[in-house]
Amino acid sequence: MLKIDRLASGYGRIKALHDVSLEVKAGEIVALVGANGAGKTTLLKAISGVQPIVAGQVFLNGVEIGKMPAHRRVRLGLTLVPEGRQIFAPLSVEDNLRIGAWTRASDVAGDLDQVYSYFPILNDFRNRLAGSLSGGQQQMLAVGRALMARPRMLLLDEPSMGLAPLVFKQIFSVLKSIRQSGVTVFLVEQNVNAALHLADRAYVLEMGRVTLEGTGRELLSDPRVQAAYLGV
Repeated sequence: MLKIDRLASGYGRIKALHDVSLEVKAGEIVALVGANGAGKTTLLKAISGVQPIVAGQVFLNGVEIGKMPAHRRVRLGLTLVPEGRQIFAPLSVEDNLRIGAWTRASDVAGDLDQVYSYFPILNDFRNRLAGSLSGGQQQMLAVGRALMARPRMLLLDEPSMGLAPLVFKQIFSVLKSIRQSGVTVFLVEQNVNAALHLADRAYVLEMGRVTLEGTGRELLSDPRVQAAYLGV
C-alpha cells in the first residue's frame, strides 16, 4: 500500500533523511522505531505532504504522491495523527471530529458512532471543549479525528507520548481493532517494546537511515535492538 523509494528530506542545509526505502503492505501494522532525532517524525511529515522531499519517491497504492499537496493525499486515503495531538482546543469534541470528515458530507453520523464505539469517553464528553480534556482523552480525539476521514492508511506519530499506562494500553488495543476494520497502520513509537509486540513488521531508523528491518518478533530478539532500545 505504501512504498518509499530512496527518500531524502531535510531542513535547509541539514539533511534529516538519507535514501530511506521501506514498504507497508495492506492490512499490516508496521512500526518505525529509533532514538530521538533519528528522523522518524520528518519521515511521517514527508509521507503526509507537510515536509518537502528533496529526492526519492512516495507511492500510495501504486500512485506517486511525493509532489501532491497534503489535502490531495488525504482524499486518496492517507491521514496523519501528529505528534502532540494538535487538536482544536477552543472547539468541542464533536466539532473536532466533524472537521476530520471535511473531505465529504455523507454519513458523518455513522462515522461518529464508530469513533465513539472505539472511545466511549469521547461520546460522554462530545459537547465539552477539546482543550479541557486530559492528555489521554486528547490523544483519543486526535486518533478519532483522523479516522473520520475514512483512511485506508493511518500514520501515527508517538501516540503513547505522555500517557498513563492504562490509557496507552487502551489506544494500542484500538489500533488492533482499526486494523481489523481494514485500515493499514504505520506507527512511529517511542515505546519500542510495545511497538514491536504490536507490529507485524518494523524498521529501525538511525541518523536518517534505515539500519534494520524484520518482523516485530525478530527485532525484539535482535541483540542490537535489545542493547540500544530495550535496556538488555
